[in-house]
Amino acid sequence: MSAAALLPVAVLGGVAGLVVPPVARRFADPPVGAVWLCPPLTAVVFVGLAAARGHDPALPVLLAVAAVGLVLAVVDLACLRLPDPLVAAAGTLALGGLAGAALLAGTPGRLVGALAGAAFSGAAHVLLALLPRSRLGFGDVKLAAVLGLPLGWLGRDALLTGLLLPHLLHGGLVLGLLAARRVHRDTLLPLGPALLTGAWLAALLA
Repeated sequence: MSAAALLPVAVLGGVAGLVVPPVARRFADPPVGAVWLCPPLTAVVFVGLAAARGHDPALPVLLAVAAVGLVLAVVDLACLRLPDPLVAAAGTLALGGLAGAALLAGTPGRLVGALAGAAFSGAAHVLLALLPRSRLGFGDVKLAAVLGLPLGWLGRDALLTGLLLPHLLHGGLVLGLLAARRVHRDTLLPLGPALLTGAWLAALLA
């Protein structure tokens, strides 16, 4: 996608970012920084997806899921919770949008891949949540299953990258905060932002 074509996407992302904090306030009080960071951050997320996946018929679906994902990230940072209505909204947008994209593009196999990605990602995170001393919540499991839909649509490599990267990012952050003595071993930290960031990076790298 050309630079000229990316400009409207950046504007769309900025406008969507203005909506993120007020929607997040319906579920939790967002951190102060989230209010002014959301528009530029959403613009960056949108432009990244458009630059990497501009040829994909599912690009509008990816942008919609990313917008809801940013609301989820803000809420998770505020209160360590991923509200079911937001996760369900992301899942509905992903499933319905990908089904429509598959129908319009005549590629039903990609929808099968998306469903398989959701099942695989959900099952893998259920197993992680059941491990002894696991701090993985079932809100994280449900979000991982939802993110498996677009990752499965993008292919096996994107799915595997999207499964691995969040835990590397989260683990690195935890180790850094522990080394800086900003947290303790028993401090709970949100995983949702790492799941969403990892999925976004996987979409860029696919």
